[in-house]
Amino acid sequence: MRVFIAAVAIAALGGCATVTRGTTSQVQIVSEPTGATVRTSMGHQCTTPCTLQMSRKDEFSVVFSKEGYEDQTIPVRTQVAGAGAAGFAGNVIAGGIIGMGVDAATGSTLEHVPNPVSAVLNPLPKPRPEPRGRTVRPRAAAPAS
Repeated sequence: MRVFIAAVAIAALGGCATVTRGTTSQVQIVSEPTGATVRTSMGHQCTTPCTLQMSRKDEFSVVFSKEGYEDQTIPVRTQVAGAGAAGFAGNVIAGGIIGMGVDAATGSTLEHVPNPVSAVLNPLPKPRPEPRGRTVRPRAAAPAS
């Protein structure tokens, strides 16, 4: 009987997205030009191009900054992935109600969008040079008579 219960448990987990996909994903971060400093709302930091390991259920924003360029912020959201939905459905087929709960709690059925996170940074406007004109000099005081 114990062997049967163990076999049913293993079969239920086999369709579980948490087991097949994991609870984290790699998010690629790229910019044009490269070498931008990246900070996420989750506290991660890197220099482009880079890859961050993120929890599948976390939504966050990515701020790109580079000297001489405007900062750019890109939101990263989550959505149900095709493979995640298949793993979740595998729970139904295998009778894994517990697996369905685990998948929902861990976010293993989700993927980050966009991935890769890509930014094209805009150069800051160059300051206008001071106009070159005649310099007005104060007049000297007239001699006293």
